[in-house]
Amino acid sequence: MVVTYHRPTRAIIHRSAMRENIEHEIARLPKGNELFAVVKADGYGHGAIATAQTALAAGATGFCVATLDEAIELREVGITEPILVLSVVFPSYLSLVADYDLSITVATKEWLEEAQEVLNDLSETTAPIKIHIKADTGMGRLGFLSPQEVKTAAAFIEASPNMIWEGLFTHFATADEKDESYWHKQATRFKAVTDALDHLPRYVHSSNSATALWHDHEMPGNMIRYGVAMYGLNPSGHELVEPYALNPAMELVSELIQVKQLTAGEGVGYGKTYDTPEAEWIGTVPIGYADGWLRKMQGFSLLVEGEFCEIVGRVCMDQLMIRLPRAYPVGTKVTLIGKNHGQEIPMQAVADHLGTIHYEVCCTLSERVPRIYQD
Repeated sequence: MVVTYHRPTRAIIHRSAMRENIEHEIARLPKGNELFAVVKADGYGHGAIATAQTALAAGATGFCVATLDEAIELREVGITEPILVLSVVFPSYLSLVADYDLSITVATKEWLEEAQEVLNDLSETTAPIKIHIKADTGMGRLGFLSPQEVKTAAAFIEASPNMIWEGLFTHFATADEKDESYWHKQATRFKAVTDALDHLPRYVHSSNSATALWHDHEMPGNMIRYGVAMYGLNPSGHELVEPYALNPAMELVSELIQVKQLTAGEGVGYGKTYDTPEAEWIGTVPIGYADGWLRKMQGFSLLVEGEFCEIVGRVCMDQLMIRLPRAYPVGTKVTLIGKNHGQEIPMQAVADHLGTIHYEVCCTLSERVPRIYQD
């Protein structure tokens, strides 16, 4: 999908907001602890490369991504800091892992055994592979289930001349909830893992953004994975108050491209799901579901000169229509996410309307929308 610069719709990314969020979190970390910036999914829709560069300037010492290709993208723009791939990388790609000096996640004994066979064939041409062992303490996704399994995996890695045991980690399922009972169950399980080991690797990390914000002082470790909070979004939505103000990094804006007055009884949009009850001013905005502004956003209100203007009719693939309180000139700014004349639409409000989470909102924003970076 081509990036569409020649229309007024764009996502404005504020680097200063990300820097402030990172700096606030680093200031809270115990001495010697590190912050890895999570820039998977194209930096949660904010742009992985620009986000990574901003995070480095703010004090991040490494990065987390979801896929091998995301890691390679960072290396190919000159980022040399540690990069951890959080998901499974097939052993057949281990030559790339070595070539790009990446760290990878291991979650099963079978993977280790298959990887060892591949590495035996590559040993003369590649450096040892850096491995982080994942313990599944209750997420039910990836990871070894028992302390003994982790201990066995660590012994396997340390006995191999082709592997380096660099890290140990887990992931919490409910760190962003008021009910802490399941979080404590997972924390207890992770402590049982660390207690069972004779020694720990270079990195021990269990804190995502939510754990870092509300639980990190309770967890063993020396590194946090700072993700959604870096972008200024509260991991809990409405449930918990963050310990410091998070600054949203993204605005989504466009402009009116046509304004017309319809008489009473006119239909608006596909399926005529809205009929004008009286004469109304209707404005057309060039953004639609192909841009990630989904059809379910009908009925949501956008900001025009500080006025909330409802989306009427179905959101189209490339455009939507809003009901205006009066005539505005073509070219008037429309804010879909962000501040406008003293009013604000937070990304959480979009998520609430869709019945989802703000993570999904920012990740759904398509490549067609240009990301414009401001300091």
